[in-house]
Amino acid sequence: MLNLFVFLFGLAIGSFLNCVIYRLEKKQSFLKGRSYCPHCKHILSWQDLIPVFSFLILRGKCRYCRKKISLQYPLVELATGSLFLLIFIYFNNLLVTRYWLLVTGYWLLITSFLIIIFVYDLKHYIIPDKVIYLAIAIAFLYNLITGYWLLVTNNYLPAAFGAAGFFLFIVLVSRGKWMGVGDIKLAFLIGFLLGWPKALLALFLAFLIGAIIGLGLIILKKKTIKSELPFGPFLITGIYLALFFGEKIISWYFGLFNI
Repeated sequence: MLNLFVFLFGLAIGSFLNCVIYRLEKKQSFLKGRSYCPHCKHILSWQDLIPVFSFLILRGKCRYCRKKISLQYPLVELATGSLFLLIFIYFNNLLVTRYWLLVTGYWLLITSFLIIIFVYDLKHYIIPDKVIYLAIAIAFLYNLITGYWLLVTNNYLPAAFGAAGFFLFIVLVSRGKWMGVGDIKLAFLIGFLLGWPKALLALFLAFLIGAIIGLGLIILKKKTIKSELPFGPFLITGIYLALFFGEKIISWYFGLFNI
């Protein structure tokens, strides 16, 4: 029942994140004003706002103007619910101390920021400064509050500057053609979130997945060799792969060399 509650809570947060993403796109405040249809601007009632279920009941169309509702809305809700549940289970099993609730709450909050970045960068090829700076500040304060020495001894600070420095080098060499400045900030955040060596693993997995998907799109003639791809979604995918499977992947890798 607790797992179900966490999943449903994640669905509700996902619905809110959709609102934040839309308001960011329109440069509107998400702190005031009721939700409305992006097509006809009709104010939505409570039965239109039930995560996932409203989309299914309405068959993906607005109740008032009958225009299609973007698949983004149920997908973001499901992704948020699923990630919230995975994070809750992961840290609940990993941490048996009284601090597990703090760690879990922190990652749920960070996940909300990362989902916004994922969708916004996927749609607009831009990582919004308001979101990434706030996420970095929260990650820095969290590490500082839980023990400032962890920033160095657990390599959070070196990992942050190392990852950001690597991306800065790529941006300077390519003159912004291969990477954007937003990716530098996201790489900096990855260092604070994962530390060393998980941050390096996250970057490696992001490049690997990006290369595979990019090559697939070229083969399918959806993109060309000169086409741009938003890298933020790959970096965020790398974060969660490194978080959930990092220890196993790193142990497997070093095991190959008997280290």
